[in-house]
Amino acid sequence: MSVRSRRLLRGLAGVVVGVSAIAMVKSSAVMAATSRYSLSELNQGAAKVLDSLDRGTDTEASEGGSEDTSDPDSDDPDEQESDLVMANVKMSLNVREEPNEDSAKVGLLYADCGGTILERDGDWTKIQSGKLIGWCSNEYLLFGEEAEELAQSVGITLAKVDADALRVRKEPNEESGIWGLVKRGDQIEVVTDHTTDEWVAIEFEGEEGFLSSEYLDIRFSVDTGETYEDIKERERKEKEAKLKQNQGAVYVEAPDETLLGALVYCEAGNQPYEGQLAVAAVVMNRVRSAAYPNTVSGVIYASGQFSPALNGKVAAQVQRGVPASCMQAAQAAIAGETNVGSVTHFRRWTGQEGIVIGAHVFY
Repeated sequence: MSVRSRRLLRGLAGVVVGVSAIAMVKSSAVMAATSRYSLSELNQGAAKVLDSLDRGTDTEASEGGSEDTSDPDSDDPDEQESDLVMANVKMSLNVREEPNEDSAKVGLLYADCGGTILERDGDWTKIQSGKLIGWCSNEYLLFGEEAEELAQSVGITLAKVDADALRVRKEPNEESGIWGLVKRGDQIEVVTDHTTDEWVAIEFEGEEGFLSSEYLDIRFSVDTGETYEDIKERERKEKEAKLKQNQGAVYVEAPDETLLGALVYCEAGNQPYEGQLAVAAVVMNRVRSAAYPNTVSGVIYASGQFSPALNGKVAAQVQRGVPASCMQAAQAAIAGETNVGSVTHFRRWTGQEGIVIGAHVFY
């Protein structure tokens, strides 16, 4: 593991990380590689991450060689304001070709999505968010500290396994017992509490576990917008997947219940029934929201969202069978029951405000 990769882990407990917090179905996430950023840089400003990656530049100098001469200790607010921009909407924001409401729409910037500022023109700002480039009304955007605070609250820190098999320890030492194994390529959400230079804390099948940082690639991610071309392609793929999933089935609800129940088990199998229902309710709240896919499978398999779905644990649980309490929670949530209102996010509780049920906070 490189020196800079180790630096990325230093101070991890100070970063605000959103667990399962972003509708990343809309497009691929913006990632910051460990070899280029210290965790303190991520903590102090997600704008640096987004800016350098969207523009293809390094934090120290651009591709053209021009150095960043801004003084980090300057009191000048104009010098300090970052290039980060975040959507300030409940569902989605139109992104247009030109800075006026009559211009053609080129895509959508969804709630909790971020990007970088390319240009300003009065009440409009040209942004880049992933592949999406266009103009947005400032009325629906957040800038500066407000944007960075939102990015840090909804961003997600993922650990990607860079080993054929890696033990998940019960305690942060090599003599500790083992919860299980993760495999190369698995992406797991980082739990910032208890993480050190040597050991990264994660949630593993409802328990806190630890992975050796030597075999991990840590990345901070903020969701991006989506062009209309990408929207059409995603909808086409979702339709094909749904047809394959339900081929020969009489009721769509049956596979949805099983899939949701399996996710509930992976995320909250060791929690009381109230905690399992809350996780299922979060998924269904997303299904009902215009800012997310309108199917259970679409929400669960959204890119960068639920790590048990990404690493195959949900699929494996479907094959093994779903415990009765998790199926009951899934069925109740699909029928409209909720004990967390209309919230669409949850994470492991480490003191944050929200609805606390068992080991999770829902917000």
